[in-house]
Amino acid sequence: MENKAQFQPNPSLNLMDQVREVLRYYHYAYRTEQSYCQWILRYIHFHGGKTHPKQLDSQQVERFLSHLATEGKVSASTQRQALNAIVFLYQKVLNIPLGHHIAPVRSKKQPRPPTVLTQREVQQLLYQMDGIHALMAKLLYGSGLRLMECLRLRIQDIDFGQNKIFVRGGKGGKDRTTLLPNNLRTALQAQVEYVVKLHHKDLEEGFGQVYLPEALARKYPNVDREKIWQYLFPAKKRSVDPRSGREMRHHVIASGLQKAVKAAANRAGILKRAGCHTLRHSFATHMLESGTNTSVLQTLMGHADVKTTEIYTHVMNRDIEALQSPLDGLC
Repeated sequence: MENKAQFQPNPSLNLMDQVREVLRYYHYAYRTEQSYCQWILRYIHFHGGKTHPKQLDSQQVERFLSHLATEGKVSASTQRQALNAIVFLYQKVLNIPLGHHIAPVRSKKQPRPPTVLTQREVQQLLYQMDGIHALMAKLLYGSGLRLMECLRLRIQDIDFGQNKIFVRGGKGGKDRTTLLPNNLRTALQAQVEYVVKLHHKDLEEGFGQVYLPEALARKYPNVDREKIWQYLFPAKKRSVDPRSGREMRHHVIASGLQKAVKAAANRAGILKRAGCHTLRHSFATHMLESGTNTSVLQTLMGHADVKTTEIYTHVMNRDIEALQSPLDGLC
């Protein structure tokens, strides 16, 4: 069978515009587009900023990636992301094979054990929050959502009938379901009513469109105006979509919730590095402590490998309060 011809970017565009064109052709997420472009620019600047990547080979790629590990002290996942961006540049944009022999110095920065709050600390943190940020923070902890998974929730993703939340296109592009906390039902129903009214106002003003994945938008041309596709946590103001150029209402930005959680942790007097992802870590740990099976938790968290889920077994409370230090046994 003949291989499908690879997409060729517009040769009249500059390199970075070609990169964006190809990323959008293959339907990469906008955040991935931003990340890949940043890494490609760093790669070019590392080699002087004037040499076109066509004139660089796998040895120069190795030098850059090794520099990230030895001088930049980046984590293994960060180094891997940089490699993925550069491989995309050569294979998809420049149509130049890099080969399979890229062997940079590997990052040895080990992942830290996740920071976990006690249930009391979670309660204290949430008590210091109010409004929409409090509702989102409670979803992070009560459903084990990642930050962007929470922000990208649509009205139709909240299933009040089955007490489930549908996470669509999570990390790795995977879909899953997780828990809908009972004590958030009333607040979420009120939020849905607010979004429906806001959407109706947008429609009256000639707007009302929302971002949809390109494949879905092509298949259902008018679905982007339906209320079920509206973001559960919409931005206060409409904005121009950077890709389509259309004015629409996006979801709230991540930094608002991140700042609110950190500020709440400070006000609560929590002496730990507590952020949005800490609430997700705490969800996983407390679920294990309550007797949830590891494989079930893996499904709820959306982990590709159960080993990722098992990390939480190292930080869970194993009745340590019942143990006595040998120092306490001395007279």
